[in-house]
Amino acid sequence: MGVDLAQARSLPVPAEPAASAAAAPVDAAALYRQHCAACHGAQRTGGMGPALLPESLERLKPADALATIARGRDATQMPGFGGVLSEPEVAALAAYVRTPVLPQPRWSDADIRASRIATPLPANEPVRPAWGADPMNLFVVVEGGDHHVSLLDGDRFEVIHRFASRYALHGGPKFTPDGRHVFFGSRDGWITKYDLWRLKVVAEVRAGLNMRNIAVSADGRFVAAANYLPHTVVLFDSDLRLVQTLPATNARGSESSRVSAVYDAAPRQSFVVALKDTAELWELPYGPRSALAAGRASTPLRTALDGPLDDFFFDPPYRHVLGATRPASGARGDAVSAQVINLDARRKVADLGLAGMPHLGSGIAFTWQGRTVLASPNLKGSGIDVIDLADFRPVATIPTPGPGFFLRSHEASRYAWADSMMSPKAKDTLTVIDKATLQPVASLREPGKTLAHIEFTRDGRYALASVWEMDGALVVYDAQTLKEVKRLPMRKPVGKYNVWNKITRSEGTSH
Repeated sequence: MGVDLAQARSLPVPAEPAASAAAAPVDAAALYRQHCAACHGAQRTGGMGPALLPESLERLKPADALATIARGRDATQMPGFGGVLSEPEVAALAAYVRTPVLPQPRWSDADIRASRIATPLPANEPVRPAWGADPMNLFVVVEGGDHHVSLLDGDRFEVIHRFASRYALHGGPKFTPDGRHVFFGSRDGWITKYDLWRLKVVAEVRAGLNMRNIAVSADGRFVAAANYLPHTVVLFDSDLRLVQTLPATNARGSESSRVSAVYDAAPRQSFVVALKDTAELWELPYGPRSALAAGRASTPLRTALDGPLDDFFFDPPYRHVLGATRPASGARGDAVSAQVINLDARRKVADLGLAGMPHLGSGIAFTWQGRTVLASPNLKGSGIDVIDLADFRPVATIPTPGPGFFLRSHEASRYAWADSMMSPKAKDTLTVIDKATLQPVASLREPGKTLAHIEFTRDGRYALASVWEMDGALVVYDAQTLKEVKRLPMRKPVGKYNVWNKITRSEGTSH
């Protein structure tokens, strides 16, 4: 079936036929074994092609699955089967890959170790960048359209290098403290360590079968992976050798949970972990006195919560976590959707009465009228919520034309930039907000397209936005005048990440 079911070409799609009493039943499992298993694995856990599990295909539209099976994918090894299979057979295969695999696939420590691939650094190779740009003003651009990564010179705005990535990278790439290496995590569980100076893959390992995100410790010694399948947190050393697998169960061992997210809490020298199905927050210390640093098994420090967290934000001192709790199925009204947890006291200290679904993982903090505030986009509300981090009370709601996913700024910029990419009518609009007045001051548009995800250059002089389309682009704006400076064609540039801003935790960037 091939290496990419996430994007389908805009070609005619075979219609899913109506059921007919006279039609012979289609054996979708047999079709899968005949046409798909060689690339995607007998249990649909992936191989040359990506995993085809319900957990991996949550965001795939049914029409896209039909089109990809029938028409294939350009620039991949995915052929089209429209000339081999009938329309009912294509429809049966598209439905089959959305059904659970029984028994549920497993991924053990032995599987993790066996998956690791490493290429050692040649002893005689110079330890310096193979290119002439400022390594601290380099951008890593993830192009989801054809699963590639581009390295962009942040001074000249020119592509230095472009290389193929694993299928469907998820979550932002994470850098080592010196900015030389970057780690990528894919939805189907692969972690790739890439040497930005040498332009080479250093190591890869498969941490799980469906992975949410990864984190790199502030000292560069450890990498943590958050898995949906299996329910685990997996710890590696910096060369992606397995250190420990922690089953994501509650304190009593009576509940197992998917892992929502893992982030590095640098001042605390720990990883903080949210569990999606269990009302607990974990902290895993990795500092010099920790069990992990001493080579012993790490035991999570647990905080009991009112409800599970889907994602979260650290206040600037990294003393508190502000986490979003998705409403229970069928819930109505403006129920509390977020809670504040004190990591030192290990308890919840406040509720955030925010309507909709705040996307706190993309929140930013800045100083407003002498106070430190959090500003967060909202996945279901048309506005940016602003919270005073001293007492966790709402300060303002900044109007935007629709719900958005990303909010970004920079300590050298007076503006914050918000998208409305979750809105069917305003996904083409960026709203520029004055951080001093908490008021919108400008709108930037790409009519009919999706405009999202801002990242700044190291000095904050320029802001880069993504035209989030297959025939998309990076648009470079002057961050002061808001005028377009340059446009670079890209294949659905879903995100771009500046080395300096990431390793210094610049004000206005994400975890």
